[in-house]
Amino acid sequence: MSSKRSSVLPSEEGNLWPDTGDLLPRKMGKGSIKSGHKPKSEMEILILYSPDILCDESGQRMWWAFLAASLITFFGGLFIILLWRSLKYVWTVCCQFGNKELYIPFPIESCPDFSTDFTLQVDMVFNIFFLLYFGLRFIAANDKLMFWLEVNSIVDFFTVPPVFMSIYLNRSWLGLRFLRALRLIQMSDILQFLNILHTGSSIKLVNLCSIFISTWLTGAGFIHLVENSGDPWENFENSQSLSYWECVYLLMVTMSTVGYGDIFAQTDLGRIFMVFFILSGLAMFARYVPEIADIMLNRQKYGGSYDLTPGKKHIVVCGNINLESVSNFLKDFLHEDRDDINVEIVFLHHIEPNLELEALFKRHFTKVVFFQGSVLEPFDLARVKIELADACFIIANKYSPDPDAEDASNIMRVISIKNYHSQIRIIAQMLQYHNKAHLLNIPSWNWREGDDAICLAELKLGFIAQSCMAQGLSTMLANLFSMRSSIQIEEEIWQKYYLEGVSQEMYTDYLSNAFVGLSFPEVCELCFVKLNLLLIAIEFKSDQINVNMMLNPGKNVKLQEKTLGIFFASDAKEVKRASVFCKACHGDISDPTLIKKCGCKQSKFSKAAPVIMSVCVTINCIKSPVMDANVKRYDSTGMFHWCPQRDIEKAVLTHSEASMTVVSGHVVVCIFGDLNSAVMGLRNLVMPLRASNLHYHELKPIIFVGSLDYLKKEWDTLSNFPKVSILPGSPLSRANLRAVNLNLCDMCVILSSSVNTNNDASMQDKESILASLNIQSMRFEDTIGFLKANSHGFTPPGMGHSSAENRSVHGLMRQSVTMGSNSSIITEIVNDDNVQYLDQDDDDDPDSELYLTQPFACGAAFTVSLLDSLMSATYFNDNILTLIRTLVTGGSTPELESLLAEENTLRGGNNTPETLAKRDRCRVTQVALCEGPFAELGEGGLYGDLFCRAMKTYNMLCFGIYRLLDMPRTTETECTKRFVITNPPYDLELIPTDMVFCLMHFDPAGSQPCTTLSHSSNKKNSANTGTCNSHPKSHKL
Repeated sequence: MSSKRSSVLPSEEGNLWPDTGDLLPRKMGKGSIKSGHKPKSEMEILILYSPDILCDESGQRMWWAFLAASLITFFGGLFIILLWRSLKYVWTVCCQFGNKELYIPFPIESCPDFSTDFTLQVDMVFNIFFLLYFGLRFIAANDKLMFWLEVNSIVDFFTVPPVFMSIYLNRSWLGLRFLRALRLIQMSDILQFLNILHTGSSIKLVNLCSIFISTWLTGAGFIHLVENSGDPWENFENSQSLSYWECVYLLMVTMSTVGYGDIFAQTDLGRIFMVFFILSGLAMFARYVPEIADIMLNRQKYGGSYDLTPGKKHIVVCGNINLESVSNFLKDFLHEDRDDINVEIVFLHHIEPNLELEALFKRHFTKVVFFQGSVLEPFDLARVKIELADACFIIANKYSPDPDAEDASNIMRVISIKNYHSQIRIIAQMLQYHNKAHLLNIPSWNWREGDDAICLAELKLGFIAQSCMAQGLSTMLANLFSMRSSIQIEEEIWQKYYLEGVSQEMYTDYLSNAFVGLSFPEVCELCFVKLNLLLIAIEFKSDQINVNMMLNPGKNVKLQEKTLGIFFASDAKEVKRASVFCKACHGDISDPTLIKKCGCKQSKFSKAAPVIMSVCVTINCIKSPVMDANVKRYDSTGMFHWCPQRDIEKAVLTHSEASMTVVSGHVVVCIFGDLNSAVMGLRNLVMPLRASNLHYHELKPIIFVGSLDYLKKEWDTLSNFPKVSILPGSPLSRANLRAVNLNLCDMCVILSSSVNTNNDASMQDKESILASLNIQSMRFEDTIGFLKANSHGFTPPGMGHSSAENRSVHGLMRQSVTMGSNSSIITEIVNDDNVQYLDQDDDDDPDSELYLTQPFACGAAFTVSLLDSLMSATYFNDNILTLIRTLVTGGSTPELESLLAEENTLRGGNNTPETLAKRDRCRVTQVALCEGPFAELGEGGLYGDLFCRAMKTYNMLCFGIYRLLDMPRTTETECTKRFVITNPPYDLELIPTDMVFCLMHFDPAGSQPCTTLSHSSNKKNSANTGTCNSHPKSHKL
């Protein structure tokens, strides 16, 4: 060939070089053969392949590009074919009916005039909005792909473009516009954005309804389309005319499984759709409809708002709402002995009541209303009209395993209520004493306006502590502030006298002007003898002076006008006698029931200005104390005995030290707790036993027996109290109990362990019950063995042989054998039903209420549930809580609470006249009737005579009797169990073995009351064995 072709190929170096004949063969003529090459055929072309020649700079192979080209070709063609068939189907649907002469009442396709059809114009406006909304959502979407595939986007694809197409073609096709019903799923979100939905139940209700309705309407739209169009493979000739609402009706009867058969799917597409819709729709109907109905019924029962009745008060109760707490509250609040209660109780709780609680509400439907909601939500507070409520009660979970967390929840409830309305009166239960300080941080919390916190640990342990001073006092006080129905028993058994005292309660009312100018003992005697009322304390307030509650103030106090009295009585009607009593009109009446309001002017309150009482503004008013240089130190408030802080190691006794220590008249406290147990608040038990109205030699030594790890947690609050010791070990060990001289103690206290997490309620008190039964079954030798042990020369720390507390110890040798069962025991139980296990000898019915059982009547059991009644008692009379605190806490004051909130411990104070004056307050004690000046009344004397003589002679206010169960008429008896008689009647015959509860004044001169009266500090034999033989007293360490 004359011309030469050349090509360009890359070289190894990446350069381009021309192709020459030496490299590639060319098309040659016959006989034209290059030397060095063997000809194969006439038209043969050789393609050179060399692995050294790369396709690109990176060296990657491109085989996938060829495969991708094939796949794109395949799927592209498939897409074009499917698109063509789809367009053909749409065109057929759009034009088929135009060629047919059929009458269709609800046509799928029509040719309206857009300029005159208002419906199309409105539809266009909505679609323009949805188009703009789609664009904004697309711009704001982070993941464009996921946005393109979500439900709302797909709905826009099939609903918005056809509208614009209808304008262009001047015709309208219904098509897939039914998919717009899927937008109803977002109804809940829209209503939340508009701040219309607030509660969880309303949000859930809207969600369920929107899903159900949108699915229902969308399915009806599809049936409407296919049934009016027909099947494409049948040339659209099997269609039927159905309106949209007929399709809605068809799907409803199908989902509900009714299936009347009057309307049915005729096309194949419609029938296939119905098969799958039945499977999903039936499941949805069975799940959603009952749940929607349940929410709507609950909203009707426990939703809505409280309808306030004009002239009727209402209170709001929240917190721990369960069957036990509600039944205890209603039982006391709605008791028949109260005056006509025109108060409706509104319960607010975030959980709907169970069947038992709902049944309880129905039994009190005229007085009780329940609303489901949270006290932390202002919307729910507005529903119950809390700003108009007379008070708000917050009930705590007494059995919470985490008391601090429970208190924190209740404090948050207080904050929420006070933020909503600062003037609402709140009565809240608290579990731990130290958490009360957080309430003081709330600016609108004002105890002067009625706000109050009932600390269960403070009162529970205070009741138990006072029982160590006067056994059975916890039972008496619990019955006084609880409303009990009167039960009449004709038989002369101990239950008759006990139940007569159970019906007594605390009431307050103003004293009439007939008592003005009389001293408190004179008024007290007149009320008891003439009016059959027991006046225990008074309170006087005026513009010129504000006198605190005075408990048995004594002869120095003269009553003035508008003096408020605190009484023990059977019902409120009896207390009215004190306010209407007139000496001129009622002086000759012997029957108290005949004392009614008279028209005499003397019985009315005078309009003149009140005369200021000539008393000191203290709890009791007596002469100023004489300074004593040898008096022991008190804390800065002057309310408690105090000592410098001690390390716990100095208070711990070894087993040998405890065994060699002869101690009597002490208090043994058995603690069941470990390092992980919640704090019990033992300070509340020790403080009443270290009150400053007790002389130092009258303080009972306290020995804690329990886990040292637990006691270390509470030692910071106990280290400043004198005469407190610790014996590490198990309270179930008899060796430990013998080491602390259990048979010589005045009281053994068994405190319940931490709350049991098991479902078996009877197991909550297993440790306490085992400890109580273990102590009752123990047997002890006489005290000679203990004296021999003490002869080894061991002297307890801080006690010398010449000290007054350690003199005449050999008097113990003359004591008889003491059994463990005779030891006084008080056991705290968590579950009320477990009281039946404490005493195996009683004949109590297992189903009896707690206050009807023998252990409780004898003062041997106490449970925190008894304090539930204080909620309603405080609402009707806030003076009751003040009186209870005065009696059981040993002197809790706002000053003390502020101090403990700052330092959580007591500070030592100087013995100034102001500090020593605070010792001058009454204390509860127990007097043995067979000893002292009242012994003669034990032989057939009357209780009324004892009451009057004790008041006139010693300013002692008697308010109850502690009597042996078998009520012997002689001093010799084998019975050791006693029961409580509260506020006995005047004509009750006394028994020589009786012990008398009384309020005794403090003697600032330091003389021991036992020199003239036998009281609870040394009453071991008379209290337990029932004998009153003369014998030397055993002394305490």
